[in-house]
Amino acid sequence: MQEVLLVVHLMLAIAIVITVLLQRSEGGALGMGGGGGGGGGGGGGLMTGREAANLLTRSTAVLAACFFATSLTLTIMASNSSERKSILEQSGTESSTNQPTAPAGPAVPTDK
Repeated sequence: MQEVLLVVHLMLAIAIVITVLLQRSEGGALGMGGGGGGGGGGGGGLMTGREAANLLTRSTAVLAACFFATSLTLTIMASNSSERKSILEQSGTESSTNQPTAPAGPAVPTDK
């Protein structure tokens, strides 16, 4: 379940980046608006510039809300998991858990 939610989370992140880049900025960098002077677009199109801006703004808000929800859900799922290991314990190999905790040194004779 976590893997599926993580994939959805990543797809939402990519979609947010795309919708933000499509929006018209103050400098007109990557915005899709602009182009033909005056009335907000090249006349006779499917959407005017203002309608496209409203659609992109709303879709960004919806995507951000879904991203926030998946973030919270992933956090809750991770905290409820039965395995409570730190990052340092996860990075070690399984063979290191079978070794004794103190290193075995050479035997010192105790002759008196």
